[in-house]
Amino acid sequence: MTISAVLLSGGESRRMGKDKATIIFRGRPLWQTQLDLLRKLDPAEIFVSARTDPVWRPDEYTFVADESPSRGPLSGIAAALKQIHSNHLLVLAIDMPFMSETYLRSLCDLVAPGCGVVPKIEDRFEPLAAIYPRKALADFEKALASDDFSLQTLTTRLIESGKLHAISVVDEARAFFWNLNQPSDLEDEAAPSLSSLSR
Repeated sequence: MTISAVLLSGGESRRMGKDKATIIFRGRPLWQTQLDLLRKLDPAEIFVSARTDPVWRPDEYTFVADESPSRGPLSGIAAALKQIHSNHLLVLAIDMPFMSETYLRSLCDLVAPGCGVVPKIEDRFEPLAAIYPRKALADFEKALASDDFSLQTLTTRLIESGKLHAISVVDEARAFFWNLNQPSDLEDEAAPSLSSLSR
């Protein structure tokens, strides 16, 4: 089963005050950390999703633009699903620098024909580190045409229709989903210890 991947690089974050992709975190820009992680998974193709083509995007990765008006990650995932040549799309947010290669590989092992997988922590899904089947595109387009742009709502619908399978995130894996939202998150004492993150 083939899997494509997309890095959701977003744009300027109001809380962060600048483009998260170019933030230097522990010596490297976030875009490089996340693309290196996706590359290790050896997907069929890698896309970079954003509102405009980022200057840092390596030539070997295809830019996919959010359709206007952008509805955030919902638009980015929908645009990437339109472009993929594989059966599934692995989605990774730019601001999850602690995500594990091993964990993402475990998600890849859980997909089935026509069905992806989404992690769940307590009562909330983690739709920005998940795998969607190509046939979920119609559901994304329907959500974009509605007034509800919540990925939580859409994820619930995809699960109910059998297009996604939810898996509970065990306690020791929760740190993988820690993300950067504001300047204080960049401080080492605010981040989970690297020693606690198994690669």
